[in-house]
Amino acid sequence: MAVYHIFYNPLAGNSTGEAETRKLDHILEGHTLHYYSLLEVDNLSTKIASFPEEDRILLSGGDGTLNRFVNRLENPDQMRDIYYYASGSGNDFFADLGKKKGDEPILVNEYIRKLPVVTVNGKSYRFINGVGYGIDGYCCEVGDSLREKSDKPINYTGIAIKGLLFHYKRTSATVTVDGETHHYRKVWLAPTMNGRLYGGGMIPTPDQKRLGEDRKLSTMIMYGTGKLHTLMVFPTIFKGEHVKHRKMVEVLTGKTITVEFDKPTALQIDGETVRNVTKYTATL
Repeated sequence: MAVYHIFYNPLAGNSTGEAETRKLDHILEGHTLHYYSLLEVDNLSTKIASFPEEDRILLSGGDGTLNRFVNRLENPDQMRDIYYYASGSGNDFFADLGKKKGDEPILVNEYIRKLPVVTVNGKSYRFINGVGYGIDGYCCEVGDSLREKSDKPINYTGIAIKGLLFHYKRTSATVTVDGETHHYRKVWLAPTMNGRLYGGGMIPTPDQKRLGEDRKLSTMIMYGTGKLHTLMVFPTIFKGEHVKHRKMVEVLTGKTITVEFDKPTALQIDGETVRNVTKYTATL
């Protein structure tokens, strides 16, 4: 039987993280389990290094937890085996692998090595799924504000619809992919993706492969159309069918992608919000 050191985020899954993580008592029955709240661990790499080599490391949480975990590690590329158990609210990383919340933990080292990096407002972050810019960043910003006032689950789809119809102001964008520049007006979305899914099941770049042989990032730009037409097309992003609307959607791929808006807009990195952003660069 193995010894597992389990790091969990109590705030994951609308603050159900610890209760969801404790389900591992049943899933890993017979093994020895030690639990640690990520909120109480100062130096994550040092803590992990203190455990015997034969012990197993397991992370429990959602996409945001996974993002914070890899950004707290000194060197994910050389990290010992890391297992992952999905206990968040969106779990897009797990879904991208064809799995669902509650499935047994999986080894994730191949997915957290050589991660892309996004630089925004002078800081750089590794990211797992994608960087959202536009109405998706706006939704995260509004969701954060609502979460501060109430512990009720956040309806991001409802926020997106209200934002699209009433509150979100479109921008002009300049997108530069491996040195080639493209210009767009009235932009709704401009995410750059490492995986296929983000935002609780949206598939902005259905052909993106996080471990593709010719590894690249994909940026999807949704632009140019009015509110009602966009509202009709927007739900198809949950099936990846929005890319059929070529007059309002374009997907670009490359190793280095810079997106610049003509006014500050919120941005999200694996669901974590960064406010007042005019430009980001994502690179492999």
